[in-house]
This record gives sequence, C-alpha cells and structure tokens, in this order.
Amino acid sequence: MNTFKQAAITILKKFKEPLHYREITRKALEEGLFETQGATPEATMNAQIVVDIKRYGDKSIFKRVSPATFSINPDYKEPVPVKSAPLPAQGDTYSVETGFIGKGGEFRVCSELLFRGFNASIMSVDTGIDIVAIKDNKRFEIQVKTANLNSYNTYVFDVRRTSFERFNSSNIFYVCVLRDESKTDFVIFPYLVLEQKLHERAILEINKGNSYRMTLKFVADKLYLGRREHEVTYFLNNWKVIK
Repeated sequence: MNTFKQAAITILKKFKEPLHYREITRKALEEGLFETQGATPEATMNAQIVVDIKRYGDKSIFKRVSPATFSINPDYKEPVPVKSAPLPAQGDTYSVETGFIGKGGEFRVCSELLFRGFNASIMSVDTGIDIVAIKDNKRFEIQVKTANLNSYNTYVFDVRRTSFERFNSSNIFYVCVLRDESKTDFVIFPYLVLEQKLHERAILEINKGNSYRMTLKFVADKLYLGRREHEVTYFLNNWKVIK
C-alpha cells in the first residue's frame, strides 16, 4: 500500500490539475491507493503535503496554488537513481558503514511507530529530523540515533549542537537505538528531558562545544545516562512517552 504522500503524487500526476486536499484524499481512497483506519484521513493528507512543502520549499514535489489546493511542482526534479554496489560473494567478510547503520535504525524506528498506530514517514532529505509521525491529529518530529554496543559495554551517541538547538519544541523526540548481538532496544527521550539532562551535565559537550555526547549503559538491568545518578530506565522501550 502507498503512503499518503505517494497516493497524493499519483493522483495529482494522473489528473494533471490542482486539487483540494479533500479531493485528493477522496480520489485516492476510491482508487484504493491506500488504506486508513483513522477518522480524519483528509487532515492527515493535508498535513503530509504541507510538511513536505515546509521541509523542502521549492524542491518539494508539491506546490500550493491556493489555500488547501495543491499541484505537482513543475520545477521539481526527480532524483537520479544511484546504482547499488554489488553484494559480497557468500563467505566474503565486510564491514557495514556508519551510514547504513544509521539508516537501518531509522527504518526500525519507523516500523515500531507504524505498529503503534502512528502515520510515520522517513524524511527523504536529512535536515535534522529523520521521521515525521502523526497520530490523533498530533504531529511529532523524531531524530534517530543508532549505536552498537562498544568494547566498554556502552552505547555512544553524538548530536550536533546546531541541530539540537534548532529543533527545540515539546513535539521533538530523540530515539536512541541500542544494538548488540542478541537484541535491539529503543530509548525514547522527549527533547525537554534531554535539555534538562544537558543542564545536569549528564550529557557532555565535545568538539569544542559543537556537539553533545550521550553515553548509555546498562548496570544490573537498569539504564543510565552518563553518570550513575542519572537513571533513565523509564524511557527504555517506553513508546508511550510520544504523546
């Protein structure tokens, strides 16, 4: 099934004329382009299109031609497909680059959100927010950080200071993906909690203050951020904090 955004693109390209978001939604549902159990699919459709325009501006595939009415942006340029590198032969050994791990973490988080009833989408371009999720007409912006367990039995995450300070509202959440050989855990931090922990120096400044570093560690089934006085077990796999 298509996402709301994909369905909107299909409808606008097919009818080749500006349409109100309610009309886009109606036509998409009639053609079976997506399924929804939500009570207000029109609102979700409008939100998805508006978010894309706000994020990408003139580079968005959508263009607002009048209030609540949209068309395909005539100046939009389709991205050039990138050829994938050949997979290693069976038995070959290779290392996974950081970019692959990060993107894998985003897909894991997006999947968890979808299973919990969020209409979640991964951003095509990384502008500081990785995932936008909508539930009950509320919009959440999510930054995903993924790390493997290191030789010190800790998980280390770095966040650019400019990004942290730019996205600083109550609808911002940071999801830390903790990976080891046997399982994957998720730590879901509201932005305001991390801001408090920064003031408490549970989060450290590095790179001459240009970045922040979060270090997470399990001790006796409890999770700590930085020092032992900062227990954060409450946020471990607790998706209910996104509300």
